[in-house]
Parts: sequence; C-alpha cells; structure tokens
Amino acid sequence: MADIYSTTAGLWLAVVASGLYHGLNPGMGWPLAVSAALMERRAGALWRALGALAAGHLAAVIVILLPFAVMTVLIDWQREIRLAAGIAVIVLGAWILVTKRHPRFLARVKPTRLVLWSFLVALAHGAALMLVPIYLGLCRTEELDTAHRAAEALMSSSLFMALGVALVHTAAMIGAGGAVAWGVYRWLGLKFLTRGWFDLERVWGASLILVGVVALATA
Repeated sequence: MADIYSTTAGLWLAVVASGLYHGLNPGMGWPLAVSAALMERRAGALWRALGALAAGHLAAVIVILLPFAVMTVLIDWQREIRLAAGIAVIVLGAWILVTKRHPRFLARVKPTRLVLWSFLVALAHGAALMLVPIYLGLCRTEELDTAHRAAEALMSSSLFMALGVALVHTAAMIGAGGAVAWGVYRWLGLKFLTRGWFDLERVWGASLILVGVVALATA
C-alpha cells in the first residue's frame, strides 16, 4: 500500500512539474502576455492575457484526456492503451526534433485570439499529449478489486481524475508563466523580449521522448 501511495504522489508531482515546465517555456505564450501589457501600458492587460492562455491550455488538456478517461473502463486493455500513449508521445517528440519548426497554421491565428492560440499550441506541440502517460498511471486499477467496480463508477472516477489533472497542471503552468511574465514586464521590459528570446524546441522534443520512454518502461 505504501508503494501505491508513493507512486501516486510521484505522478501528481509530475503533473505539477510538467505544468511548471510548460509555463516557463516561452513557446506556451507568456511573451504575448507581456507584449499585451506593454502595448496597453496596464498590468491588467497582462493578467487578462494570462487568463486567456490558461483557458486555452486547460481546454486542450481536457480534450486530449477525455477520450482516455472513457477508455479506462477497458480494464483488460489498460497496458496496451498506456503503450500506445507512450509511443504517440515519442513519435511527436521525434517529429519536433527532426522538423525543428513551428506548425505553420499557428502563424495564421491572430495573437489577439489568445484562447484559440493557446489551445492550438498545446495540441500542436504535444503539451497536452505529454500528460496522457502520467494520467493513465494515476488511473491504474490493477491493484484494485475490479470485480466490484461498475463500469459507470470507474468511468466517473476517471473523468474526475482527468479534470483534476487538467486543473492542477494548468494552475502550475499559468503560475510559472505568470511569474516570469510579471518579472519581465515589471523589471526587464521590451529589450528582453527582443534580445532575450531563446529556442527550446530541441529540449521540448527531447522531453516528450523522455516521457514516452518512461511510460513504456512502466506500462
């Protein structure tokens, strides 16, 4: 039982850590929040932009996790589902490493439409997909007496788990991104945005592959 609790705690820590990682990544949008505040010369614009980014990111995570929440009732196929999720994350990470470019369709979305932009970025860059192996680990039911669990109860539990993972992850993400955005807006300003930009695409792709490999090893 202690092992189960420690594993669960570790997985929730991974949910928070991935949120912090996504929030610190400038590709997830915090520079847009800084730009909005600098253009309007009001701190309120920064918080509104961060709220929009959080809403889009949360929606993307929920959209990705919900199908897997439904599939968790397929108890006999849980290992196969986890393997498939791990492979999908690895493939996306490899694609990002090989192509080394942002999806072109993102450039067609106006920066003012931050909710839609954040939603599409989280999908296109695998930010939401990265959470799937962690979420499936939290939903593991082989330690439980599944004969006494109705499919409806299991699905309900999985749906609440998906919502919890999405909310905790997004809170960590916007907390980290918001802290950086506020620091840049308050003390560093426009020069940091124009000269301090750095590309994390390779690190991002490698992190996806790492998550996928860990998922395969623990499936």
